[in-house]
Amino acid sequence: MTGVPASAAGGSPSAKGATSAPDASGAPDDTKPVRGGKLTAAAVDQASLWNIANILTMIRLVLVPGFVALMLADGGYDPAMRAWAWAAFAVAMITDIFDGHLARTYNLVTDFGKIADPIADKAIMGAALICLSGLGDLPWWVTVVILGRELGVTLLRFVVIRYGVIPASRGGKLKTLTQGTAVGMYILALTGALATLRFWVMAAAVVLTVVTGLDYVRQAIVLRRQGIAARRAAAAEALR
Repeated sequence: MTGVPASAAGGSPSAKGATSAPDASGAPDDTKPVRGGKLTAAAVDQASLWNIANILTMIRLVLVPGFVALMLADGGYDPAMRAWAWAAFAVAMITDIFDGHLARTYNLVTDFGKIADPIADKAIMGAALICLSGLGDLPWWVTVVILGRELGVTLLRFVVIRYGVIPASRGGKLKTLTQGTAVGMYILALTGALATLRFWVMAAAVVLTVVTGLDYVRQAIVLRRQGIAARRAAAAEALR
């Protein structure tokens, strides 16, 4: 017993609870945990999902079933419904251009966007191609070539991701633009010279699809070889 009153030694229990515990040096630690800190951080992370880039991606996903319904309305040969289907497809293509640009420019890249963006791209294009082939407007082999290439390149990216990322090439961007233009022309009920023109635009899209697909395979092989060589060099250096 020191004989010092409790109020002088450390104050009331409530005061003790409000005073920070001393650190290793004996000085009081002024760092206080913020109440609800984890909840606040979680709320911020959740709110970051609702940025403009992700909203555009979600709009594309929502447009897919609406587009299919418009394409197949009245047997799929109503010019007015096909025009509305084209409008939905055009909006999807435009949002595809802007959401990636906005995400990169304003640092809005999220895990959701990385997963949902390519899914939305493949979904709207795949829906359009399958509908067109199902209606007899486009040969099935064209749909198989285009969708097979897209799926193959996506899988290829995952296979070689341990060695690096295959960047999007100018040829790939031109392929996407040509595909979108050709499919859009097939969605519309065109006749005469425009119907002939869309055939050649689609032919160009198929050629670019195959050529850029083969180029991605080449890049993947080079990237894998470089990655393996770098790992071997690093292992050899570590043994010295």
